[in-house]
Parts: sequence; structure tokens; C-alpha cells
Amino acid sequence: MKANPTAPEATSPTDLAAVTTQIRLTTAVLSSPFRNPALVAKTAETIDMLSNGRFTRGLGSGGGPPVEYESFGFEHDHRYSRFAEAVEIIHGLLREGEIDFRGSYYQAPGCVLRPRGPRPSGPPIAIGAGGPKMMRLAARFADEWNGFTLQNPTTDFFAPLLAELAEACRDVGRDPQTLRRSIDIVVAPTGETEPLPQGFGVPIHGSPGEIADQLAAFSGIGVSEVRTYLWPQSIDTIEAMAPVLAELATTSARATGSSGT
Repeated sequence: MKANPTAPEATSPTDLAAVTTQIRLTTAVLSSPFRNPALVAKTAETIDMLSNGRFTRGLGSGGGPPVEYESFGFEHDHRYSRFAEAVEIIHGLLREGEIDFRGSYYQAPGCVLRPRGPRPSGPPIAIGAGGPKMMRLAARFADEWNGFTLQNPTTDFFAPLLAELAEACRDVGRDPQTLRRSIDIVVAPTGETEPLPQGFGVPIHGSPGEIADQLAAFSGIGVSEVRTYLWPQSIDTIEAMAPVLAELATTSARATGSSGT
């Protein structure tokens, strides 16, 4: 089995930070076993500095086949326990600028994060989480929860997850409304839904208006941001999203006008 080719998580947002001025940047999401957590915090602060406060550090416990870790010599057992320690270090460094941590998997004894970036409490943290334990970690440490699916880009799929997230927030004494929610889904604006890579379900597709309506529906279940994985990957596909965005802008303007009357 071969590893999936991806761009390095540190260099890609750094490159984008240098050539953009408005868009928000994120990693959705960084596989935790690939990086030392203190270094993850340091790179996040650096990218936030370069982007003038536009970066969100997305984190996950790690997925994918074992070869993606073993070929680089990364440990990938006990992923939840490793991630729990990693996120505690990252959160402490980004929020406080220092931490003294000694765990079973990671060490950060007397670690100090300097210089600090443009935001006193560092960039926001997003955690990709499914399941009760990961949901509780997101409720404790995250500014944003991220959900992801290649197979079922529907409100029916995400609504139960958001209910579980709300329950996790209540379990740790947090108001669920203080945790931002984002999702990553597959959209095929050209209407080409076959052939699809292994593991993909049917993506959102249709006319620009139909796609816009399906994307807008996620706001009704509490999703703040929908990020799209466009399929097939081509310039034509990107250009085909333009009328979808125009439809969404019109819908948003109408909703804003209605709320103001």
C-alpha cells in the first residue's frame, strides 16, 4: 500500500500567508503523530504572525494506513492517549506561552513560546473529532470543532454528531454555543460524479442553485463554515464553483435583509 501524496502542513499555509491578505488559513486537520506538539505550537504561532492573525491550527489524532507513519518511523499506537497529551501541550503553549509538561508520550519541560504572534492568546485551535472521548477533548481545548466525510455530505449525517458534541460540551461544563463548528465535504459542481476514488460517496452536485441550497442547509443545524473538497480536481471544477458562490451570496443577502426588517 502506498501513502497518499499531500503537501507539508507547515509549508502550504506559510506559502499562502505570503501571497494572500484576506482569506483565513487552516490545516484540516494535522495528523498529530507526524509532529512534536511543541513544534506544532511554534509553527502555528509563526504562521499566524506571517498571516497577520488569519491562521487556525487544525488538529486530529491521526488516520490513514500504518505505512504513512511507519515509513517515517513515527509511533502511531495509542492514538487517543498520544493526542490527549499533544493537544494539552499545544493548547498550553498557544494560550499561555509556556508549559511544563511531562507525559507518557511527550515531554515539554519548561517549554517557552517566544516570540508571541499578533494575538495574545495565540491562533484558534480546531479539533477534528468523532466519538465521545475525542468530542470531550474538543469541548475542553478547541475553539472550533471540525467534521469530515467523503461519503455522506448531508445534514442527516452531521446532525447526530453535533448533538453528541453539544452533550460533550455540557459534560465538561461548557456552553455548546461557544464552540464553533465547521465541516469538510465533497462537492462536484461540474456534475461529474463518476468515476470516484475508492471510499467516496456521491458528492453534492446539481445546478448552482441546488448546490447552494444544500450547502446553506448546514447553517440550519448549527454549522458555521462549510469547506469544500472539489471533485474532480481541475481548474474547470474551481471555475464551476463561481455561480454557486454567487447563489450563496444572494441567499445570504436576502437572509440579512429579512432579519433587518
